[in-house]
Amino acid sequence: MSEANRMNPVRRKQGSPLAYFLVFVSFIFIGILIFAYVVTKKTHPVYTDEHGNPTNAETSDQHSNAGSSSK
Repeated sequence: MSEANRMNPVRRKQGSPLAYFLVFVSFIFIGILIFAYVVTKKTHPVYTDEHGNPTNAETSDQHSNAGSSSK
């Protein structure tokens, strides 16, 4: 047996099952985040007013009155 193997027995260890499990869970989590991002980019939400009529989000009352000044 060489001296390097006798000095550092931890180096011969391939890795614990916990480390592999954590890497697997990390990949699953990142995959879910990517999936959620792609799905939300494909959606085109329709905003409705209190009566259920579709409205344009950029021309809502809050935005259209923001630039007007009162006399």
